[in-house]
Amino acid sequence: MAEEKTVDVAILGSGTAGLNALAQVRRAGKSFVLINGGEPGTTCARVGCMPSKALIQIAEDYHRRTHLGKYGIDGHQEMRLDLQEALEHVQDLRDTFVDRVLSNSTDELPPEQFIQDYGRLLEPNLIEVGDRRIRAKAVVIATGSKPIVPTAWQVFGDRLLTTDDLFDQETLPDSIAVIGLGTIGLELGQSLHRLGISVTGFDQRETVGGVTDPEVARCAIELFRKEFPLHLGHPVQLQEAAGGKIRVIAGPQSVVVDKVLCSIGRKPNVEGLGLEVLGVERNAQGVPVFNPNTMQVGDLPVYLAGDVTGDRPVLHEAGDEGKIAGYNAARGSARAFRRKTPLYINFCDPNLCTLGTRFQELDPEATAIGQINFAPVGRALIMGKNRGVLRVYGDRASGRILGAEMIGPRGENLAHLLCWCIEQGLTLRELLRMPFYHPVIEEALQAALYDLQRKMGKPADGLLELAPIKD
Repeated sequence: MAEEKTVDVAILGSGTAGLNALAQVRRAGKSFVLINGGEPGTTCARVGCMPSKALIQIAEDYHRRTHLGKYGIDGHQEMRLDLQEALEHVQDLRDTFVDRVLSNSTDELPPEQFIQDYGRLLEPNLIEVGDRRIRAKAVVIATGSKPIVPTAWQVFGDRLLTTDDLFDQETLPDSIAVIGLGTIGLELGQSLHRLGISVTGFDQRETVGGVTDPEVARCAIELFRKEFPLHLGHPVQLQEAAGGKIRVIAGPQSVVVDKVLCSIGRKPNVEGLGLEVLGVERNAQGVPVFNPNTMQVGDLPVYLAGDVTGDRPVLHEAGDEGKIAGYNAARGSARAFRRKTPLYINFCDPNLCTLGTRFQELDPEATAIGQINFAPVGRALIMGKNRGVLRVYGDRASGRILGAEMIGPRGENLAHLLCWCIEQGLTLRELLRMPFYHPVIEEALQAALYDLQRKMGKPADGLLELAPIKD
């Protein structure tokens, strides 16, 4: 018989969701074991948000030299990039972020509480880890996700990159095809292009960055095509080419490159977990059906959290899910929590953002749309970044702001402001009462709100945004 240990909560996965679940369990004073297969540290710190933003920052700073001439700044033509040194800087920052995560979370845990091995369910609350068995009153599954790589493409070996290995490269190829132009592919594709790599982008969808608003998608595609070729709307095939290169074929388009960055999405890490023992319905990705407000699987003492759900694959959502799952697991409860307003930011240049209700989810009869192009916005013009469009959605009946999609300068800031307003249930009139300084990028939002006011048929007498003092 294998050794069996009993704890209150067993957590599978020590990423963002797992660590937030752990914090809730410890706060409740419950016994636990944290089980992690693979590399410790969060996806964000190791291969996601943080190293990608470091690479993006270098690429943006280097690209900025192409604008300096019109400001009368001489010598910019002589600027050169040491690619190897740049990659080392990204890796140094990546290692710093990972070390911070580990030092603040798992480094102080003894081996009996932090097991670095893969776990498998034998029963809903019985886990096998190596030669040990752990009986838990509740289980939190937060095993994350991994890049999707078609089986047929795996024969290309290290010529096929994903975000799991891109940031470990000591140098980069002369040419690369980026397949999949969602958030990851678009950010990295643009950055690699700006670092001097010959980049060609492919996606079988007709849009980029996950946007659903046709005007925002049209503008985004137009802007990114000015930097590097995009081929959309056709599935991709890979073939061997002369000299160890790869031929990428999509419909009538064909290009030969040194390497391929596969960014067609990520899939939940559910293989080998033994989820079949739960006896519940699972979706096409093998993920058990769960309640997104309690994170509970059916009425079992099992909770999901983070990217393994395949639902909202962003860090703050993973953190919230970990907190919900950990809270309920520690108490054997199914307390429901309201989820936050959806917010997604693509850190390409200009930023591509969606928040609240998506365009494809709107009721056209009940919704009005305010729009502003960034071309004439004074602050954007001064910055040399007056590109893009902002679209704000409002409910005609109540005047509430529903959502927005945009591509524009400092979109990450505008998106937060709007998302906070939606979270508070604010109306168009209440937003127009907010102060807007001059000249700032936020004036673009003010202009879009005025346009939304007109589309709603509201009178624009110049006083609506003021709040009269009652006698």
